[in-house]
Amino acid sequence: MKLQHYFLLFLLLWIILAQTCCMFRISDKKAIANFAKKGVELHSQTLTVSNRRVHFVSTGSDSLPVIIFVHGSPGSWDAFEHYLRDSDLLQQYKMIAVDRPGFGYSDFGNALNLQQQSGVISTLFSQLQHRKVYLVGHSLGGPLIARMAVDNPGRVSGLVILAGSIDPAAENKEYWRKALMNNPLQYLVPGAMRPSNYELWYLKKDLIISSTLLSSVTCPAYLVHGSKDMLVPYSNLLFGTKAFSRAALIDTTTIPGANHFIPWSHYDVIKKLLLRLNS
Repeated sequence: MKLQHYFLLFLLLWIILAQTCCMFRISDKKAIANFAKKGVELHSQTLTVSNRRVHFVSTGSDSLPVIIFVHGSPGSWDAFEHYLRDSDLLQQYKMIAVDRPGFGYSDFGNALNLQQQSGVISTLFSQLQHRKVYLVGHSLGGPLIARMAVDNPGRVSGLVILAGSIDPAAENKEYWRKALMNNPLQYLVPGAMRPSNYELWYLKKDLIISSTLLSSVTCPAYLVHGSKDMLVPYSNLLFGTKAFSRAALIDTTTIPGANHFIPWSHYDVIKKLLLRLNS
């Protein structure tokens, strides 16, 4: 009986802890203060789109071309905080980083499929009329920015896909994910891992749909991948060279020996690419 009581107590504590840990987000107040210490002014904003909220932050001058950064799964905008305060990038771009739907402060916990996410985040284009807009997406952010380019023809000046999961054939059928959805077991999944589980379960189906549309993308596409990526196979880069068949330019960068986390492990490589986007 004691073991049962201890188990039930542990289970209760875990459920409570799971709702408050691993949220992968930072408050606006703290983020603004952190950026101020580096001499960079950070702005935050939340838009409401069809009863959905999209939270994002920005740095840089409104007169410059725009880069929109889109994080992977799980995560939030601060995955790109170092880019947003980089002095060289700030001379060339206004930079925006978003919390994807279900993450950060964009309706945390309530995930959407790729098409729906594209519809929500694409509202940012209405604020950026008549300006060059480049999209940068890491991991699941890669297929999302590709979908945004499909859904907003003529509005995207270039795609930068960092270790992006764009090839449906490369996605494993992780049947165990469904067991953690739409039942009490979902409350055992901590923080941002829960909405991540939802969107990753539907990702393969989303990619099958999106893959048939990528040939409509005409802006330049820059594909960067580590040769030793164990989470999103390198074959995704090869898939992209064929899928973006009408792109004005396909530029590929293979980072030998690199894993999935190239936005941070190979910051200089990514920064150099971003600096030449608008050259």
